[in-house]
Amino acid sequence: MAELGLNEHHQNEAINYMRFARFKRGQCLKTVDSCFQDLKDSRLVEETFTVDEVIDMLDGLRTVVHSEVESELINTTYTNVLLLRQLFSQAEKWYLKLQTDVSELENRELLEQVAEFEKSEFTSSNKKPSADLIKPKLAPLHEGGSELLNKTVACLQEENEKLKTRLKTIETQATAALDEKSKLEKSLKDLQMIQGDQKTNENQDIAELESKVAALKCQFEKTLNDSTANQKFLEENLATTKHDLLKVQSQLSTAEKELEKKFQQTAAYRNMKEILAKKNEQIKDLRKKLSKYEPED
Repeated sequence: MAELGLNEHHQNEAINYMRFARFKRGQCLKTVDSCFQDLKDSRLVEETFTVDEVIDMLDGLRTVVHSEVESELINTTYTNVLLLRQLFSQAEKWYLKLQTDVSELENRELLEQVAEFEKSEFTSSNKKPSADLIKPKLAPLHEGGSELLNKTVACLQEENEKLKTRLKTIETQATAALDEKSKLEKSLKDLQMIQGDQKTNENQDIAELESKVAALKCQFEKTLNDSTANQKFLEENLATTKHDLLKVQSQLSTAEKELEKKFQQTAAYRNMKEILAKKNEQIKDLRKKLSKYEPED
């Protein structure tokens, strides 16, 4: 038995439509036969006819047959559109989009396959149609639609689980990133506090050093102002002054080393070094001035 490549249900539906089409075709042929029979009964009553009479009868017959065939073809077209409408409506009910290939309607191989299928179903078998094959309309696709809907729901649930897993992973990564950000912010604050404390201590050391240098400068200026009136007192205190100077120089050297050690990683290191250089130059000037008052050997 020839097959159409469809499942049993759809093939039965195709058989129902072919049975309907065979019935309509038979009705059309009967109508055409009746047209010829009417012509015979109404016009062919004489034994001889002229050419004009024959032409008139044939023209009338052509008009009647043309009208009947055209009406049947139009009705067949509308019937096919209604059939497609039923199929498309059922497909749209389940959010499906069907496609048709009009060019396949003239495929001779497929047409012959359908003809062979019709012959095997309606001619060779000579079997009466069962009750399941003569339904007046297409049955709703309840079972097939439910299966499709279940598959769609399962697919959506699987996709939903994947999205949940992905969201959970992203949330974990975001939480870890926020924790890392908090740690970095805390480390930055601690570093800023340490740098602030170092800067404060450095500023205090600089202020103390400047205060000592200023006090020493004042002391030297006072000594220079009183040198004329108190030469002997200056000579007696010269050794003490030298000792203090050496002590200050030692303090300056120590402070400079400490500052270099503290400032070597800071932006103020270079500025502080320049300040110390200037202070050393001032001390050298003071030493030169003091050397003028030292007794010659």
